[in-house]
Amino acid sequence: MHAIVAGFLAGAAAGVIMGVIAHILFKLRVFRSSLIVIDGSFLFRMIGRDAGPGLVAAAGLMIHLVTSAVFGALYFVATGILGKDASGAAWSLLLMGLYVALLWLSMLFIALPIAGQGILGRRSGRYSWLEQLILHAIFFIAYTTFVRIII
Repeated sequence: MHAIVAGFLAGAAAGVIMGVIAHILFKLRVFRSSLIVIDGSFLFRMIGRDAGPGLVAAAGLMIHLVTSAVFGALYFVATGILGKDASGAAWSLLLMGLYVALLWLSMLFIALPIAGQGILGRRSGRYSWLEQLILHAIFFIAYTTFVRIII
């Protein structure tokens, strides 16, 4: 299987795990925010529509699935540009770790502010940065596992 397709599929699978865990921890009141709710709410705010919690969650899960898949594929695009072969990139914990760390920082300083949560997601809670770190660690573990299975 082509590495970019493998990255896309692994990213989607890891994103589902990350998103579902985030939402469960939100529902259990362990986390103060849910990636799924943030993504879904942002979509409906952008299109100027109201939506109930079920529709927000469904839309948010789909958005999270697509963005995770795209970021999963982009890992292999980026490592290819850097001259790393797909097999080496699939087994490099250092490269994957750096990539996921960049995703985490992008979430804190770009995605969450765009979604209306402020820098570091402060509107979601004081420890939103830590919640995101935990979730990105989960993504890292799931993504590296799925990439190695698929590729």
